[in-house]
Amino acid sequence: MHILFNRFTRLTGFLCALLIAAPAFATEEPLAAIKGKVITNDGTPAAFVAVQIKEKNRGTLTNEQGGFVFKRMHPGHYTLQVMLMGYKTVSQEVEVIEDQVVNVTIQLEATNKQLQEVIINGTHNKYKTDSLSSSLRLKSPLLEVPQNIQVISASLIADQQSFDIVDGITRNISGASRVGHWDNQYAQIRMRGSKIPAFRNGMNIEASWGPTAEDAAMIERIEFVKGPAGFMLANGEPGGFYNVVTKKPTGITKGSANISMGSFSTYRAALDFDGKLSKDGKLLYRLNVAGQQKDFYTKYNYSNRYLFAPSFKYLVDDRTSVTLEYAYQASRYLGNGNYQFSKNKLLDEGIGNDFFYGDPSLEPGKLRDHSVYLYVDHKLNDKWEAHAQVAYFNFQMVANSVWADSMHTNGDMYRYYSIGDEAGENRFAQMSLSGEEYTGAVRHRILAGVDMGNKKFWGDFRRIAPLHLAGGRVFNVYNPEYGVPADSIAYIDRSKSVRTRAGSTTYATVVNYTSVYVQDELAFFGDKLRLSLAARYTHSETVGKTKNAEIKDDVVTPRIGLSYSIDKSLSVYAMRDQSFVAVPGLDSSLNPFKPIKGTDYEAGVKKEWFNGRWTSSVTAYRINRENALVTLPGVVDSRGNSVSVQLGETVTKGIEVDINGEIISGLNVNINYAYTDSKISKEAPGTAEDKTTIGNVTPNTNAHITNGWVNYRIGKGPLTGFGIMGGFQWMADRYVGTTKKPNIPNYFRTDAGLSYQKGKYSVSLLVNNVADNRKLLTAASLAANPNSVTSYYSYIVEARRNFRMTIGYRF
Repeated sequence: MHILFNRFTRLTGFLCALLIAAPAFATEEPLAAIKGKVITNDGTPAAFVAVQIKEKNRGTLTNEQGGFVFKRMHPGHYTLQVMLMGYKTVSQEVEVIEDQVVNVTIQLEATNKQLQEVIINGTHNKYKTDSLSSSLRLKSPLLEVPQNIQVISASLIADQQSFDIVDGITRNISGASRVGHWDNQYAQIRMRGSKIPAFRNGMNIEASWGPTAEDAAMIERIEFVKGPAGFMLANGEPGGFYNVVTKKPTGITKGSANISMGSFSTYRAALDFDGKLSKDGKLLYRLNVAGQQKDFYTKYNYSNRYLFAPSFKYLVDDRTSVTLEYAYQASRYLGNGNYQFSKNKLLDEGIGNDFFYGDPSLEPGKLRDHSVYLYVDHKLNDKWEAHAQVAYFNFQMVANSVWADSMHTNGDMYRYYSIGDEAGENRFAQMSLSGEEYTGAVRHRILAGVDMGNKKFWGDFRRIAPLHLAGGRVFNVYNPEYGVPADSIAYIDRSKSVRTRAGSTTYATVVNYTSVYVQDELAFFGDKLRLSLAARYTHSETVGKTKNAEIKDDVVTPRIGLSYSIDKSLSVYAMRDQSFVAVPGLDSSLNPFKPIKGTDYEAGVKKEWFNGRWTSSVTAYRINRENALVTLPGVVDSRGNSVSVQLGETVTKGIEVDINGEIISGLNVNINYAYTDSKISKEAPGTAEDKTTIGNVTPNTNAHITNGWVNYRIGKGPLTGFGIMGGFQWMADRYVGTTKKPNIPNYFRTDAGLSYQKGKYSVSLLVNNVADNRKLLTAASLAANPNSVTSYYSYIVEARRNFRMTIGYRF
């Protein structure tokens, strides 16, 4: 830990130098601006309220402190309008003088309590987001960012009754899909031809198979960044990453309670408290707790989860705040997955949808996940602000694992029993400085920072013994019997910690990285044309057991982006970006994995419709990826995990279309489509000519993915508050293993539901897989050698038709 913070201390000098030098950019003062604050009758800041300039039809939303700003204003007389649904519009006249900042305070004709009810009951623009979270550091509106970034709001997650990050989240993002392997505990999401890393609050928390799937109760939003963006925060994979933004204090006193129930003995309760702890309003808090019992559609399999996530924010003054956040996730589960096994074929009709390959006699696994964050934000002046954060992650799993040792055509499945213990520690430190300056008529939006991480993982997945029924009988997938005698289950010796036991295996990895990055977004012609220039320097060390297993890299990854606003609602962009990410672990020959490197070319069009009510975007891209990790079809280790190898290079090309927002009053939609063409273009060094895979599709790729979700709520008349919702997911031309032709069935699923909302109360009923399609494959591995008993089909079929119902109360 001290090494990490020593580096942090040394590198803060870099940011200090930038701070001292920042004023040098300014040869002229910026154009005039209107800066203000919106408050309620009782003096409480009014957060997330719409403010508009009547004469320019230009609008924004207030932040958590009720503040807003309109920059680059020309001298003149303007009318500010504050619009609050259910109350009359409040107007205030302002006179803007050249090169001066006008400060205004606008008071609403509503109390804080009334404002909360309006915000709670509002149905407008539930799915559309105009800006990114502060954890991504970018200050530009999404319409102006030269990259395809999609955001999943908390409202969309709630409407779909998703309980965690893997529970249908990918249906909302063009080209994203999940790999069902071990997703009872872990999130494994693919996009643009590769598995993408998981971020939380701007930090790369990707673990060996993790991270732990975040509970929905702790999620404020999820940001999917398409393509690399490692210039601004922790190293990112060429295909992109997803960033989970956790809930934090808002300063608005409010709360909610939700109780859910559903098929397969699903019961869940979640509480969210948000408010102030001090009379002066400087000490804020947020508390999220959740508990869940969930049986899976597979027999005997279950996962009970718990969440405790408090956070505190102290407003030192108008310029400085300190936030402390903690999250504890725990789960107790029986099976690691919902696989089916067959020697004969995929989707074997002789195996029921509820088939379970484990046994109820086995000890349940236990997972404990802790994370602590400390954030400091400081506004240096009206133009510059600094951010610093440190975080510590600690997770541990104590479990066992079952997998197929061999399969026979008559359905006999010889199972083996393994240890499934793992532990991990991550430490992060980040510091950034951002601000705006002008050189003549050119606006500079500057971002610079330091980013460091230390990631450790230990795993013990040794095979212990065969697992047989009483009398040595063999388990049969066509006629499964359960109840392994307790005295025949091998004893697992855990007298030594998993960190000690992992030392003798390949599952003990350490990665250290230190990065410095800087970006300048230059704006020309009245902010219509924007040129982004950025670069990141990364020093990375992958620690191994021997000198040959250690890798050190010093890499500079540049970035250039161009965005042009044709008008206030239409922009076009182009971007070239490079990325670098160290890969811990060893291949099957005990050689360390090489870092993944990539170059991304991307261009697109973004459009806001009907005064920003909904948005659409079309993106085309090409990614060259070196040292891409792919899985070997039908090959698993002693724990049932797929064995990975690195390729020389893959080329991924694609088109993405995204639409989200409020089409008409009360009708919110999220619709997307992606075409992905990802192929192996170069073999890894040493590959035999007769085993070439050049031209094959990158494994676990879906050529076509189309998703749609619609929610309509009646806002007038006797049926006010009633809503109807539904969605579909379609994936076609799907590839597993290394092949040139699609080799698993297409995927089509429909969901539908009803809801009612009145005042503080709400009730929602959702039916998943309405058509009861029992051939929904989320993961598959094909038999590589049909003549070998150790080669077989393994696959995951989603649940049959099921329902969920949630009753909510907001206060």
